[in-house]
Formats: sequence, C-alpha cells, structure tokens
Amino acid sequence: MFSTGLAYAMGAKGEGATSGLTGLIPLLLMFVVFYFILIRPQQKQARKHQDFVKNLKTGDRVVTSGGLHGMVTGLTDTTVTLEIAEKVRVRVTRSAVAGSSQEAATPDAKTG
Repeated sequence: MFSTGLAYAMGAKGEGATSGLTGLIPLLLMFVVFYFILIRPQQKQARKHQDFVKNLKTGDRVVTSGGLHGMVTGLTDTTVTLEIAEKVRVRVTRSAVAGSSQEAATPDAKTG
C-alpha cells in the first residue's frame, strides 16, 4: 500500500508541471490573436496617416479632425495653413489633418 500512495503522489507532481504549461498556451494564443486583429491594423493605419501628413503639398484638399474642410495654402514643419473659405485661412497642426477631402466625400465600402 505504501508504494501505491507514493506512485500517486509522484504522478500528481508531474501533472502539475504540465498544467502550468497548458494554462500558458491559451494566454499566448490570445495575445497572438489580439496582435493580428487589433494591434497590427492600427499600426498600419497610423503609418499610412503619417505618410499622408508628411506628403502634404499646397493645393491638396483636406479634412481636419475637427471637421474643417479646406485647401492647403501653406506648410511648415509643424503647421498647415488651410483656406476654408475665400480669404479665410486657418492654421492647424499637421497632426490635426485627418485625411483628404476626396476620401471623406466618398463613403467607405464597409460602412455602406
């Protein structure tokens, strides 16, 4: 009887080590899924926006994050001057430019 109890105790110890690894696998799997569903697309979109803002030029029609539509009339390293109406110009930071007016005018295929 003594030897049987010892065998059960050794088996339980071995199962504990594998259950710790088994518990870690779903956590790693969730991280991988979150990376491909949330983090990676967000990084790609941020990179696309950064390239758009970097490549702005005079004459581009843009929309700011506040909703102002205008045409770029001047650029500096940190600001963009927009003409929102005839003889009405506004300076905004480059990061406030959300996208081009053409993108805002056409509805996204996903949203319908």
